[in-house]
Amino acid sequence: MSADTLTAGRPRLVGRTVVNTVVGIAVLYTLLPVLWLVLAASKNRDALFSSDFFSLADFSFVQNLRDLFAMDGGLYGRWYTNSLLYAVLGAAISALISVACGYAFDKYRFRHKEKVFGLVLAAVMVPQTVLALPLYLMASATGVVDTFWAVFIPVLFNPFGVYLGRIFSQGYVPDEVLEAARMDGAGELTTYVRVALRMLGPGLVTVFLFQLTAIWNNFFLPMVMLSDEKLYPVSLGLYTWNSSASVSPEYYPVVIMGSLLAVLPLILAFILLQRFWKSGLTAGSVK
Repeated sequence: MSADTLTAGRPRLVGRTVVNTVVGIAVLYTLLPVLWLVLAASKNRDALFSSDFFSLADFSFVQNLRDLFAMDGGLYGRWYTNSLLYAVLGAAISALISVACGYAFDKYRFRHKEKVFGLVLAAVMVPQTVLALPLYLMASATGVVDTFWAVFIPVLFNPFGVYLGRIFSQGYVPDEVLEAARMDGAGELTTYVRVALRMLGPGLVTVFLFQLTAIWNNFFLPMVMLSDEKLYPVSLGLYTWNSSASVSPEYYPVVIMGSLLAVLPLILAFILLQRFWKSGLTAGSVK
């Protein structure tokens, strides 16, 4: 092997080592909190604050799980159901709306289309916390404050999802296919539902996952809108329990166990829909 070959191989080897090191650190940074959460969920209250935290003694996973669903009359189960309704149903409807709007921006011509789309892009950059107070005032004017609809309706509209919907429509739905469907006598709605929507499946799943994550982790809007604990999502409910833990330490184990269960739906959704999500992220990369 020549000296030039060795010299050329060394930078490549060093670069690969650096990349692997950075990836390894990123993986540890991501997984260590989850590992701590799993270990902490299996400890009783006294073991949480002891020096032998990583010991396998004082295993109380099952007992903590029972305490979680028994605390405050089983309120956690109600919160979990609320979060599933807010997130799963809300993300599904929001994805359908976003993809339909993106399809319309891509395939149809109408007056001031690009200006309206510019407003959509501007809305993407507005933080959700800024919108909480205007949304509360609107909800108060319509009388839906402290109801399910006060949290559910605002999450149905996602400007970033509309932007993604247009990108996916450009990458997945050829104009020639739509013209062929129209020549066969299909109306616009039929063309969209039976032809375009099937092609937009990966994009629909991608928007759904983004919105599912955003709604599931939504905290500030429910805190502003809701005062009835029975309507709380998991994020807000665990926050109230954690605030009470300084006075009542028995809340610590159930908050940790509740936090562990709260991440499971997102992990499950990404695992089950991973194939569609990956293909959706590559939309338009090769055409």
